[in-house]
Amino acid sequence: MNKIVLTAASRVGNVRSNNEDMILAFDRFIRSDIYQTVLAPENLDRFIVAVADGMGGHNAGEVASELVMQSLKFYVNDLPKGLSSGELEEAINDWLQSVHQTVNARGRVNKSMSDMGTTLVGLLYYGKRYFWMNCGDSRLYRLRDGQLEQLTTDHSLFNLDGEKKHSNVITNCIGAGCNDTYIDMIEFTDDFKVGDIYVLCSDGLNDMVPDVIIARMLQEGATANDLCEEAITAGGYDNVSVCVLRYENQ
Repeated sequence: MNKIVLTAASRVGNVRSNNEDMILAFDRFIRSDIYQTVLAPENLDRFIVAVADGMGGHNAGEVASELVMQSLKFYVNDLPKGLSSGELEEAINDWLQSVHQTVNARGRVNKSMSDMGTTLVGLLYYGKRYFWMNCGDSRLYRLRDGQLEQLTTDHSLFNLDGEKKHSNVITNCIGAGCNDTYIDMIEFTDDFKVGDIYVLCSDGLNDMVPDVIIARMLQEGATANDLCEEAITAGGYDNVSVCVLRYENQ
């Protein structure tokens, strides 16, 4: 039986006064805190690990990220058993459209939350299958055999222009007054291997810490909080939230 060692941390950083990020780690919401647990996938029907990076003035970003994470947790828990991969992807898209409308509606009702929104990156386990999902520019990385690879694609201006680097201008998210949203969702069950290390993060990590350092730290056993500390030491210009999942032999 294999296990997933999960560490999660969300930190406010050195510049901002509040933390607009939120993590959903299995059954726990995390903001300005750290967490660790061990998951045994063979004994579970489903679980979700996700990072949301909120945006918007007057603390509205933290409202958006919390609203989306709470909705996601209950939606995943309430999914019926036995869905095919296609049915699951359709269900997640239905949820996305619904929560997108909810975030936008909350912003219209309360002008201090106008145009609030959030990114979302997640790893979902359902019915013995693994999926990743992405809306925005938060990221999912995988370290395998010493090589760090970004699995998600940033929904950003630079990527539209064909530039493979991070941009502060995103082209897709949940809410933010946008008419439309979409989510990338990929099943990768056959490519989820023992020895892999997965990192979900807000851009507060990858904006401050180069991939080569992230890879080295992971190989040396770094936890999510270690990576947050590295980002804060490097300047910590933004909130930083990280989940590290190590897939190991029991």
